[in-house]
Amino acid sequence: MHIFDEKTCLNFFGEMIAIDSTTSQFREIQNWLTDRLDKMGFPYQVTQKGGVIAELGGEGNPLCVTVHLDDIGLMVRRINPDGSLNVCPVGGLYPFYCVAENVRVYNRDGRVFTGTVCRIPNSIHVTEEELRSALPDFRTNVAVVLDEDVRTAEDTRALGIETGDMIALEPRFTVSNGYIKSRFVDDKAAAAVLLTAMRDIREGRITPRRKVYAYFSMYEEIGHGTAWCPADVRDMLAVDIAPIGPDQTSDEHKVSIFAKDSRFPYHWEMTNEVRRAAIEEGVDYVMDIFTPHYGTDDDGTLLAGYDIRHAAIGPGTANSHGYERTHVDGLKNTYALLAAYLEM
Repeated sequence: MHIFDEKTCLNFFGEMIAIDSTTSQFREIQNWLTDRLDKMGFPYQVTQKGGVIAELGGEGNPLCVTVHLDDIGLMVRRINPDGSLNVCPVGGLYPFYCVAENVRVYNRDGRVFTGTVCRIPNSIHVTEEELRSALPDFRTNVAVVLDEDVRTAEDTRALGIETGDMIALEPRFTVSNGYIKSRFVDDKAAAAVLLTAMRDIREGRITPRRKVYAYFSMYEEIGHGTAWCPADVRDMLAVDIAPIGPDQTSDEHKVSIFAKDSRFPYHWEMTNEVRRAAIEEGVDYVMDIFTPHYGTDDDGTLLAGYDIRHAAIGPGTANSHGYERTHVDGLKNTYALLAAYLEM
C-alpha cells in the first residue's frame, strides 16, 4: 500500500480549515491554494467563479479528480429591532446544528465582527416553557448576537453591517486519539488528501497512468461547483465525505466507494474499476449508497451535459454538516485508494 504522510495531510487540513470560505467567499482560500500549487510546480488555471484546476501530468484519457473548498454558513437576512441579526443558510446548514456556535460576520467593506448563534429568547432560566420547547428556526427564534454594544437596528447598521453580509462558523478543529473533529471536514479533509497525493506525484511516489486534472471547486455546496470542466475530460472522480447513519455501511476508519447518491447511480464500469483498485491495493473499503439528501460535484458536471463517466470515494464521516468527525484511518484509506486508481 502507498505510504500515507499523516502529518503533511493534517497540516494541509489545519491551514485550510483556518480560512473562512463560505460558498461564494473564495478569494482567500483560492490565494492559499494557488500559492501551494506554485510551490509544488503544477500549472493551473482559475475559473471565473473561483475554481482552480491543476494539471498533474500523465498522458491520454483525461481523469478529473474533484474536491471542494467552499463551506456551508449563514448570511444576514435582515437586522432585528434589537440589533441582532436574522439569518438564512448558505448551503445545507440547519439551526439545530449551529445554535451556540461562535461566528465571524464579514461585511462588504472587508471588516470582520464576531458573534454567536443564539436562541431567542436566549436565557433558559427566564424563558417560558412553550418557548423553551420550540424547535429552533432561523426565521423566528434563532439570531446572531454580535459582540458589540448594540441595542437597536440603527446601532448595528452604524457598524457597517447590512443584509447580505456573510457569516462564517468557527470550525473548532481538534485531533484526539486519531479522531479528527471539526466543522468543514466536508470537504477540506478530502482536499488535504488530494494535496498530499499531489505532493507525492511531484516527488515521484505516485505515477499517474493517464492525464490527470485536480479540480478544486468553490460552489459544490449549492450544486454547481463543476458545472464547467475542461473539454477533454473523460472520467470524473469526486472525493467527498461518506456520511454515516443507521442505514449506512460507511465507517470513519474506512473509505467508501459510492454506488448511488440522491440523484442517480454512479457509472457502473468506472465504479467497478475503483473497487478493483481498492481490492488490489488492500484498501479497507466499503460500498455505500447516500440518500435522500446527498450529491457530489460529479452531479453538477453531468447535469451540465458533459459526456463523462463518474465515480466517487471518501472517508466515512459522522455528523455531516454539523460538528463533523472522521478518523485518520479514513483519510489514510482514501489516500491509498486515490493513489491506486491514479496508477491503474
